[in-house]
Amino acid sequence: MKDKKIEKLIKLEEKRQKEGLELIPSENYASSEVRKVLSSYFVNKYSEGYPGRRYYGGNEWVDEVERLCQERAKKLFGVLFVNVQPYSGSPANLAVYLAVCQPGDVVMGQALTAGGHLTHGHKVSATGIYYKTVQYGLKIQDSKFKSQNDLFDYDEIRRLAKEHKPKLIWVGATAYPLKFNYKKFAEIADEVGAYLAADISHVAGLIAGGVHPSPVPYVHIVTTTTHKTLRGPRGAMIMVTEKGLKKDPELSDKINKAVFPGLQGGPHDNQTAAIAVALYEASQSSFKKYAFQIVKNSQVLAKVLIEGGLDLVGGGSENHLILADLTNYFGPGCGVFAQKALDLAGITLNKNTVPGEQASPFYPSGIRLGTPALTTRGMKEKEMKFVGKKILEVLAIIKKYFEKQGKDFRFWDLEKEKRGEFIKKFEVEMKKNKDLTRIKLEIKKVAKKFIIP
Repeated sequence: MKDKKIEKLIKLEEKRQKEGLELIPSENYASSEVRKVLSSYFVNKYSEGYPGRRYYGGNEWVDEVERLCQERAKKLFGVLFVNVQPYSGSPANLAVYLAVCQPGDVVMGQALTAGGHLTHGHKVSATGIYYKTVQYGLKIQDSKFKSQNDLFDYDEIRRLAKEHKPKLIWVGATAYPLKFNYKKFAEIADEVGAYLAADISHVAGLIAGGVHPSPVPYVHIVTTTTHKTLRGPRGAMIMVTEKGLKKDPELSDKINKAVFPGLQGGPHDNQTAAIAVALYEASQSSFKKYAFQIVKNSQVLAKVLIEGGLDLVGGGSENHLILADLTNYFGPGCGVFAQKALDLAGITLNKNTVPGEQASPFYPSGIRLGTPALTTRGMKEKEMKFVGKKILEVLAIIKKYFEKQGKDFRFWDLEKEKRGEFIKKFEVEMKKNKDLTRIKLEIKKVAKKFIIP
């Protein structure tokens, strides 16, 4: 490569990924076949429109690629229609609003602090600015850290739906560790005549692999990204179910028009081709074993963390994701310290809000972690026990650091301007910490045994 600066940065990122452990549940490793297609000649083409109806010439092979991608998605998920052009998940969700709502219509979605997504109506998102949004949460009670199979208060969700009469209801989350009961959400949506859209971005691969229930029999619309548990390129799809077409026979056309020309120009044809490859891979029997191992790994890792004294929302994990509430461990607002210290140790995860959040989304009280990427590398139960142990060791280092600040120290009690100063001081100290350096070397040794595609 002639561009030495970019080449250097690519090599540094490659080194970071190979020598560390990726636990962000919304990240994964695309296969070499998917990555190969992303840099194919399809990257050069411009294809505004849809197969057989383009605004440019020279799209005969692009049309075939897009049709093949559509057919594979329809077969894999059991739907009647799919649009594979959205650039990513947030634009895909916004296209759903554009297709079935008018600005100012009422929509309902899971609150961000309760594990929902920005595009499900959060106030800082365009979806919360241009639409009247009603947010529902999770059950908050003393037993939230005990093993459960559902954290939704359906009576409260039904009450909100009947009171506000939403045009659109979202089911799906970005930080929810249990399975979804799509049937109960459908009953509520049908009672008030709302469209029900399932955002399965996090669990699409688990659904394809048969280890998570599918929303298709119950909802009208399904959206998903293609790069999380589905293990494809960065991209998204919008699907319409049989139930959706019965509610509105023109729903497919409305979705298409919302994506183009409503929100986007020409699709990224190389991305479409790579999604098609990922869908092919997800249809193989080996993918079912992969999906099963993701969940198994998540449950083993959760067990280690619980035994180590952590509070896990829902009492564990039923999917690929674990949400740890550190409030009782460090006090409110301390997820950022766990993220930063673990990052220095070679474990990448993210700070995250928790149900009943006492701090803020900027300084949340929890951490979110998951097992898709490690499972892709071939790690199993033995490695999950190792990972869990190292996470607990790092958290113990943080706790010891906090204890040195005084018996009554609580980060969230600091004045706003002093919080940033304390975090910078913490980072400086952690970079010098010998135990953290030792853990990083131990993690590097294990990580390098497992290849990245």
